[in-house]
Amino acid sequence: MAATAMHITGMITPVDARSAGRRSVAGITPEFYFQKTIDNSRLVKIIDPQRRREIRMFSTSVALLFLVMMFYAWQHFSSIEYGYKIEAQKSERDRLVEVNRTLKLEAASLRDPGRIDALARQMGLESTQPGQVIHLDPDETSAPIMAQVSPVAVITAP
Repeated sequence: MAATAMHITGMITPVDARSAGRRSVAGITPEFYFQKTIDNSRLVKIIDPQRRREIRMFSTSVALLFLVMMFYAWQHFSSIEYGYKIEAQKSERDRLVEVNRTLKLEAASLRDPGRIDALARQMGLESTQPGQVIHLDPDETSAPIMAQVSPVAVITAP
């Protein structure tokens, strides 16, 4: 046979208590591990173009699927975000409509003629007497004219 010596490495381990039927006299079973050296230096990897094409197609398909899923997720989360923004704008609009309504009510109460008359009397003002109000018509004014608009002439090209 071969001139090289065989390396035997072994380990003696105790047998479980479960396998009491196979127990040896000493209570332990020897286990031997043999080292086998494998020489792969002569192996040459052959490039398989069909397998490479399959891997390329699979990788491209997975990448496209990933991109489609990311695009879908982006649209989905954008629509959710826009939904929240729309709801926030609606609540802001409702708040502003309510503020506008209260301001209109306040303006109407401030324009009440009875309230204005009561405030005027508290300040010592009285109602106007006949002949006290003078209406100014543009033809009857005696004040000097500061500025006057002259008519504009439009010249059309022949």
